[in-house]
Amino acid sequence: MTAEIARPRVRILIADDQPLLRHSLAILINGTTDLTVAAEAGTGEDVSRLARELVPDVVLMDIRMPGGDGIEATRTIIGDPALSSCRVLVLSMFEFDEYVYGALRAGASGFLLKDAQPDQLLDAIRRTHSGESLFAPAILTRLIEHYTSRPPSPERRLDQLTERETEVLMLVARGLSNDEIASTLTISIKTVKTHIGNLLAKLHARDRTHLVITAYETGLIAPA
Repeated sequence: MTAEIARPRVRILIADDQPLLRHSLAILINGTTDLTVAAEAGTGEDVSRLARELVPDVVLMDIRMPGGDGIEATRTIIGDPALSSCRVLVLSMFEFDEYVYGALRAGASGFLLKDAQPDQLLDAIRRTHSGESLFAPAILTRLIEHYTSRPPSPERRLDQLTERETEVLMLVARGLSNDEIASTLTISIKTVKTHIGNLLAKLHARDRTHLVITAYETGLIAPA
């Protein structure tokens, strides 16, 4: 009987200027079987340096830190070709618009508030690592309102999409995960990922968050 090979844990770099919060997050993350804390950082400079040294899978990023804020650190990490596999999930106690838009422009894959439930945070880390974007409901609503209040971009038309790609885009915009999309459309996970890759390329979108914005911006999904 062949022994099962254990999958490597997803490596997390925690960036926050509060030692007690870092410690609590580390206990939560290390208590799982699939995630592990690679290192902790208390300043923007430290998180950028440790990201270059360790190349973690996900950076759990605070916004307000000394030595360079989290938005600038996110921009540095996302802009480094050597860290192309690294994704940033912002975790902040503030939901100011300037922080949300700043994190999005810097390349963050998601934005959660610090009052999120532990299970929500762990799910967000896993989904971020798998290539999905996850924003707190209140944050996503504000993003949608911000982008849908602007005139539609004529170059971002949806007529270049296939019928199936349009269906997948609608489900992404409604917040479904890859597994949920596969179940809804009765297709494989691999096929879902192929469609999402095609959507990113055709719509010139960086990630799923921008796909959601495009769906609302073009009128494919109407704001609730």
